[in-house]
Amino acid sequence: MLLKCITLMALAATPTLAQTVHSVLVFTRHGDRTAKYYQGYHMTNLGATQLYSSGGFYRQRYVNEGAPSRVAGISADEVIRSQIWASAPDQAILYQTATNFLQGLYPPLGELNSTLATEELANGTSSQAPLNGYQFIQIHGEGDTDPDTIWLKGDDACPAHDKASESYRQSEGYQRTLSQSADFYSRFTPLLANLMGGENVSYSHGYDVFDLLNVAAIHNASVASDIKREDLDQLRYLANEREWNLNYNATQPDRSIGGMALAGGFLRQLRTVVDSKAKTKFSLMSGSYDTFLSFFGLTNLTAASSDFQGLPNYAASMALELYTDDTNAQFPATPEQDLMVRFMFRNGTDERDSLNAYPLFGGSDESMPYGRFVQELSSRSIQTVADWCTTCQSEQEFCSTATTRSDAAASSASSSSHEPGSGLSNAAAGAIGAVVALAVAAILAGAAFLAWRRKTHRSDAALSRRPALEKRLSDSERSSPV
Repeated sequence: MLLKCITLMALAATPTLAQTVHSVLVFTRHGDRTAKYYQGYHMTNLGATQLYSSGGFYRQRYVNEGAPSRVAGISADEVIRSQIWASAPDQAILYQTATNFLQGLYPPLGELNSTLATEELANGTSSQAPLNGYQFIQIHGEGDTDPDTIWLKGDDACPAHDKASESYRQSEGYQRTLSQSADFYSRFTPLLANLMGGENVSYSHGYDVFDLLNVAAIHNASVASDIKREDLDQLRYLANEREWNLNYNATQPDRSIGGMALAGGFLRQLRTVVDSKAKTKFSLMSGSYDTFLSFFGLTNLTAASSDFQGLPNYAASMALELYTDDTNAQFPATPEQDLMVRFMFRNGTDERDSLNAYPLFGGSDESMPYGRFVQELSSRSIQTVADWCTTCQSEQEFCSTATTRSDAAASSASSSSHEPGSGLSNAAAGAIGAVVALAVAAILAGAAFLAWRRKTHRSDAALSRRPALEKRLSDSERSSPV
C-alpha cells in the first residue's frame, strides 16, 4: 500500500512535455525525532520510516525502470556507486537522515532482483550480501572541523550570523510579538514550567516550546489530549515567524549565511555534475530547517508562495532537476544554453505531499537555462571556504589555512599581472633556470654521498655490535598526533 501511494505521488509530479532528466540534486530535512531541548535527542522509528519513504518516492520518480522522469543512464536496481553522491554533517540525526533516504532510493538488491543479488562461487555455491543484499552507498560525513561542513551547516560556528540574528531580538517587531503573545504562551506554563522554567515559556523560546509540545503530541499519550490542534497550529505559526526572522532579512545578509553557503554547495556539486557530463546521476545532501528557511529567502521563493516563510515539515525535501527539452539521452554540448534547471519542493512524506515546481528568484518561469541559474545563484552564494571564513569572522581552525591560501593566491595573481617589461627577460629566466638545475643536481649528489656514508657507518656499527643509534624525530614527526 505504501509503495502504491508513493508511485501515485511521483506520477502526480510528472512533467507533461517530452524531456530528459540528466541528473538530480536533493537536499532533505531529517525525519521525526525526540525534542531538541533534551541532550542526546535522536531520530525515532517514525522519522527513519519517513526518510525511507522519501527515498522510495524519489526512486519511483527518477530511478525505476519506466519511471516517469527516469534519469538518463541511471542503474535501476543495482547501485553503481559512481552514479550516486551523498554528503551529510557528521551528526547522528543528519547522517542517519542520508542513510535512511538512500535505503529507500536503493533497497536491498534481493528485493529488487534476486539474480543480481546472488554471486556464484567457484565451488558451485552462491552468496548474497547480508540483509537480503543490502546496498551500501558511501556518504561523505562532514565533521564540525571539516571545511566542507560549511556547505551543509554554514550558520554554525559563524559569529557574524549569530550577531545578525541577535539584532532581531532587539527589534521592535520582536518585542511587539513577545508582548502580544505572552497571554497565549501562559496557557502552557503548567505543562512546561518544571522543564524549562516559567519565564522561558514565551516567544523568546518559541521554537523550543513548539518543538516540545509537537513531540509530545506525537509520542506522549499522557499529555497529547491536553494539547489542542489549534493551539499547536498557533505555536507553529509563532515559531515560523521567529525562525524566519532569525535566518533571513533582505537588509541584513549575514542572517542568511547558512543559505548562502548551501547555495555555494549546490553550485559546487552541479558544476561537478555538468563538467563530467552527468556521470553523477543523483546527489543527496542533508541539513536542518534553518538552512531551508535561509535558502528560501535568498532565492525569493516567498514571491511564489508565502508558505516558504514557514518551517519545513519533517523529511521535507527540495530538488534541482537538470534536464533537456527533448528525448535525447546524450548530454548537451552547450549546457549553459541547452541544459535546464527546475526547482521542486516537497513538504513532507504524507500522501498529500506532492513534489511541486516553483519559480526561483522572483520570476514566473518554473525552469531556466543552467547558465542563467548559475549566474543568479552565484550572486547570492558563498563559494569558497576563505570567503565563508571572512564573512563569518570565524575562528575555526581551518580558517587560518583557508585565508592564508586565498591571500597567497591573490598575491600570486597580482605578481603575474605586472606590466610588460617589469618581469625577467626570457634569457635571464633561462640563465637562472640553468643555475637552479645545477644547484639541484649538486644537492642530490651530496645527498647520495651522505646516504652511502651513513649506510657504510651503520654496517660497521652492526659488525662491531655497537648499540644502534637513537632515531631522531624531525620537527614534523614530533608534532604529529599519534
